[in-house]
Amino acid sequence: MKLIIAVVQDTDAGRLLNALMKDGHRATKLASTGGFLREGNTTFLIGTEDDKVDEVLGIIEKTCRSRTQLVTPATPLGGAPGPYASFPVEVLVGGATVFVLNVERFEKL
Repeated sequence: MKLIIAVVQDTDAGRLLNALMKDGHRATKLASTGGFLREGNTTFLIGTEDDKVDEVLGIIEKTCRSRTQLVTPATPLGGAPGPYASFPVEVLVGGATVFVLNVERFEKL
């Protein structure tokens, strides 16, 4: 058995949950916050059999696509704004960060 931890952007979370449920996969959805952009993320905990891991990863890959977004960097704390503070920067957002872990024991109580 495996535990898949997938961190996705909030805008992709609803589509991912629907796609997982449609294919019969169960998931626990947790609200989380990203460190870089300080925006909302959703973390999914998905328990699955070893032979279903590639199927789940395929659903995540199809549902959570990367895209670009303009972001204005935050002003540095404790000082005057730096030379880059007011210029928007294009960054890649979306997609998913996924961890696949071995599960030594699973019980449903």
